[in-house]
Amino acid sequence: MGGARSGASGGVFGGVPGAARSEALGAVLSGAPGGWWGRKSTPGKVETYTRWSFHFFAVAEIAGIGLAAWGQVGGGLAAWLLLLVCAHAVVCAVTASRALDWTRGRREQPVALLWGLGAVTLAVTVAAIAIAERGPDSDDVQGATGTVFAGVLVFAAGIGALGVRRRRRIFALVSGYAAGAVAGGFPLGGSVRGALFVGVGVLVGGGFLAFTSVFSVWLLDVVYELDAGRETRARLAVAEERLRFGRDLHDVIGRNLAVIALKSELAVRLARRGREEAVDQMTEVQRIAQESQREVRDVVRGYREADLDVELAGAQGVLTAAGIRCEVTGEAAGLPAEVQSALGWVVREATTNVLRHGDAERCVVAVRVAEGRVVLTVENDGVSGGVVGASGASGSGGSGSGLAGLRERLAAVDGALEAGPVRDGVFRLVAKVPLVGGEVIA
Repeated sequence: MGGARSGASGGVFGGVPGAARSEALGAVLSGAPGGWWGRKSTPGKVETYTRWSFHFFAVAEIAGIGLAAWGQVGGGLAAWLLLLVCAHAVVCAVTASRALDWTRGRREQPVALLWGLGAVTLAVTVAAIAIAERGPDSDDVQGATGTVFAGVLVFAAGIGALGVRRRRRIFALVSGYAAGAVAGGFPLGGSVRGALFVGVGVLVGGGFLAFTSVFSVWLLDVVYELDAGRETRARLAVAEERLRFGRDLHDVIGRNLAVIALKSELAVRLARRGREEAVDQMTEVQRIAQESQREVRDVVRGYREADLDVELAGAQGVLTAAGIRCEVTGEAAGLPAEVQSALGWVVREATTNVLRHGDAERCVVAVRVAEGRVVLTVENDGVSGGVVGASGASGSGGSGSGLAGLRERLAAVDGALEAGPVRDGVFRLVAKVPLVGGEVIA
């Protein structure tokens, strides 16, 4: 499909030389920023891989059974066998797709499709037996019909296991297909040994495919749970910071407000009695209120300011705990406090968004002083754009509210921010802040 599109004269890559066109198309399909694969999250990629693996089962069934039968016998008989196998493979592919949707909670259990798969399997096996009984009496025909008979039972057992959840039902499903193979093996093999051989083959093959199906679903569920856990961890970090800020405000304001309330009540009583001490009490209330205002400003200032060394160490620890290799180079010693605060917020925002929006395996954070300014670089290989706005928009756009907030903070110290993809699957954020006088504080 992609080749036909790129080959058209008016296509997306029309007018581009052949080699460059192939390279560009490959980048789009293989995960370049903005590409089909690159826009998927890690769970989405695993789900796509799992889904197409089961679709490949249908291709394997056609190639391994239908084409094998075609090679054994020729003419119209081979065409009928291939047609039967193709029909069964299509039903298997549709059943696998609907069953995977059911395991993800997107639709109801495909009970009707499972019964339909069983009915189509029964029809194909009966047709194979009929051809073996009434068709040409040759070893090639017997071998081809036997392959079709056993093969469709194996694939039906493996795909059918996707649509059931309990272990006993999976065992019963595979055993039922194996028992059917034994019952149908008598017309094909003509002996008890031959029928049992076919039944054991279906039991082993169907059991293996059923185990593969169950394991694939389990692995997909684990990937989605891990992704949900990562998002939950990010939300908990934000909630913990809010609780810390709330505790600091309570400790600062709570006591002072209690004192203000008591002194105000005392001042009211004294004023009603006409005593001059009421003025002294209200003066004290004013002093405590001004002190509380100053303490609140100190709390907010401490919350809004970020220490660059602390943020660099925290970023490395958090990303490493999340399974992302993090390399930190450079140090913040001697940098002015306002520069450290601005760059510390850049590191904090970049780390949060690598965890929340990206799909990175490696992140590099570098701090260096060059030409009278501090340059902070955060680069990661998350194809979704490791640093994005708080709105969750792609980092390539650079228009999210997170980036806008960082630009505002950097503008306060005459700094600048650049963010965007630099090559396939790599996103880079660069913050530049000039030093006062062009020197680092000793």
